[in-house]
Amino acid sequence: MEHRGKYYEKAGVIRDIIQNHMMQLVALIAMEPPVGIDADSIRDEKLKIYKSIQKMDNRYINKNVVIGQYDSGKIANKKVISYRIEENVAEDSSIPTFAAMKLYIDNWRWSGVPFYIRSGKRMAKKITEICIQFKQPPLRMFKNVCDTFEQNLLIITIEPKEKIAIRFGVKVPHTYKHTYPVNMDFIYDDVFKDRIHSPYERLLLDCLDGDLTLFARQDEIEAMWNVVDTAIARIEKNPQKDFPNYKAGTWGPEEADLLLKKDKKIWFTK
Repeated sequence: MEHRGKYYEKAGVIRDIIQNHMMQLVALIAMEPPVGIDADSIRDEKLKIYKSIQKMDNRYINKNVVIGQYDSGKIANKKVISYRIEENVAEDSSIPTFAAMKLYIDNWRWSGVPFYIRSGKRMAKKITEICIQFKQPPLRMFKNVCDTFEQNLLIITIEPKEKIAIRFGVKVPHTYKHTYPVNMDFIYDDVFKDRIHSPYERLLLDCLDGDLTLFARQDEIEAMWNVVDTAIARIEKNPQKDFPNYKAGTWGPEEADLLLKKDKKIWFTK
């Protein structure tokens, strides 16, 4: 939290990260190609995604939303304290520092495709990453001679190093039917050799240039709040009794893994 106890006790992870940063990433991945690269054309398409995200009622929240709060633990072999011991945090705080959700976008392209999102403090690693898992082809031409294929992945890493990777299977040399997953990587710094600019530096430069592309429009902001408002209200009216429920330095509470396990999936972690 970086000594932001007073703020976090009022905000929590959904207001802090999910409502804005995470929703922006979901929209950028799911939106249709804009008619142009101007700010409003891009923001128009993102707005359509926010309005298409399936509404959350109490039943949906109980089934598809997991929250957590970190306990003491170790990160990089260094002991860290529990959230409830942080400065300006209540000893019995029920504020979530972790949230995982399954979302559905009810439009023609994404109907029935789950979007799994998660964010948390004191996790195993500080990373911002998007993993797109491709469907298995309906006809496996080599099903009689090849063993089970892993599904292909497109991995977009934003932090700590900007990178795009494609994960796919190749045939193991001198074998008859064995495949092995490999990565094809593109790393921005390795190609462009540019100095690293902080996100805030980029935003300040865009302000000076009058470029609004990376800034949320008022109707976007309202639509993003509409996605999460019900979940926030539900969580605040029903404080968790098992907090803290994950150790610092892990990937969150066990229930977050079960959220995907019931769909026969797992989180992509490195």
